[in-house]
Amino acid sequence: MKKTILSTVVSLISLVTFAQNPSPELLNPTNHSLLLIDHEGQMAFATHSISTTELRNNVGLVAGASQIFKIPTVVTTVAEKSFSGPVFPEVQEFYPESTSGYVDRTTMNTWEDVNAHKAITGKGKKKIVMAGLWTSVCIVGPVLSALSEGYDVYVITDASGDVSKEAHDQAVTRMVQAGAKPITSLQYLLELQRDWARQETYKAVNDLVVRFGGAYGIGVQYAREMLKH
Repeated sequence: MKKTILSTVVSLISLVTFAQNPSPELLNPTNHSLLLIDHEGQMAFATHSISTTELRNNVGLVAGASQIFKIPTVVTTVAEKSFSGPVFPEVQEFYPESTSGYVDRTTMNTWEDVNAHKAITGKGKKKIVMAGLWTSVCIVGPVLSALSEGYDVYVITDASGDVSKEAHDQAVTRMVQAGAKPITSLQYLLELQRDWARQETYKAVNDLVVRFGGAYGIGVQYAREMLKH
């Protein structure tokens, strides 16, 4: 009987210990870098796989999350001054060009630009999270290239978009088949927070959700006022 009880206790302790070790597949504030590619006006004009409003809100969630959790972040543009225009205000707010040093390029594949490649790989993270416009060009290129160099790549699919839903979906399918991991903008934010007991980021995360989180954000605002939460 004592042996049975002891065995049960040991098993429970082992189970609890195991449960406290999160999967290495999960993103945390120190195990990855973020690459925001070409969230510019000209690229957004022809994006139809997602509404511009939803896209901008999702980009705001991602950019805000990366700032809150101090994620090493690279912002790239393509022909910013001559064709594509400035990056979204939601990116500029958290990563002003004057202090962030956007990497402008002519290559459609960010990975093929010497300065961009140096900036990205120079962050020293084996996991890279990417989002941008368009999915089938600006995202597929660097994702497949990073994968071929041994990086673990995540794609924020709803902070990216393309000229059609089919173009976006097929691009995502191609990247997933190659080994990329699809996630969403809200998932990215909450995966970084992970525990609501983390008070140092709790308020900032919820403030961000209220601004850019759509219906979820309205729910947080409601709870704060009506439940004094």
